Amino acid sequence: MMTDHQRIHPDNELEAQTKPTIPLYPRNTSKSDRRDPLQHKYFNPPLPKRPFPVRHTYDPPKKKRRSCCCRFICCTISILLILIIAISISVGTLYLAFRPKLPKYSVDRLRITQFNLTDNNNLFVTFDVTVTARNPNKKIGIYYVNGSHISAWYKETELCEGSLPIFYQGHRNTTVLNLPLTGQTQDATGLVNTLQQQIAEAGNIPLDIKVNQNVRVKLGKLKIFRVKFHVRCKLVVNSLGADNDISISNSSCKFRLKL
Repeated sequence: MMTDHQRIHPDNELEAQTKPTIPLYPRNTSKSDRRDPLQHKYFNPPLPKRPFPVRHTYDPPKKKRRSCCCRFICCTISILLILIIAISISVGTLYLAFRPKLPKYSVDRLRITQFNLTDNNNLFVTFDVTVTARNPNKKIGIYYVNGSHISAWYKETELCEGSLPIFYQGHRNTTVLNLPLTGQTQDATGLVNTLQQQIAEAGNIPLDIKVNQNVRVKLGKLKIFRVKFHVRCKLVVNSLGADNDISISNSSCKFRLKL
């Protein structure tokens, strides 16, 4: 009976005999890799990570940057305001102490010693100009230094030129200067004809006397910086005849200071 009972399940023996001996996974695989083969199709193993150096950076707060900029701007504006106030106070003090006034100039006399047109159309001109310079200041002296230039013009043509002497003009001083001006103009036939026509039609000739002068100002006993001024005098004369005292019917001068 027992032998018959054991032979009732012949399929178990067949299964045991036909059981595969080859493993489903390679022998050298670890347990973590022994997963379901179906899952291996969708599984991507992670790549090994490389160690990278970590750089530690520090970003200061933006509020501190803004506050530093605001402080810098405020300090700069404050310094500028202080300088402006200090300069204004100094200038105001000097003005109240010395009461500066602009010098005055006038052309009092004009004599033409040469006004000749040569055969080759060159015009030679010599003027003797008397200029009066007045310093109305009580506590300010004026040093007239080198680099001056004075010239006489008819419209856009320079007739003659010269320079002022070097001298010192004291407080409330009036100085009369006799200045010789000489010049030569080429191809002057047209200029001479224009001057003759001007006298025939208007009876006078307009001239300009221009002065560029370098001076140094003396405040009390202190000699300070050098400045440059420009004087332009507009004259109206009756003629330009040689060896004659020219009558000046109108004269006006304007003074302009250049720092």
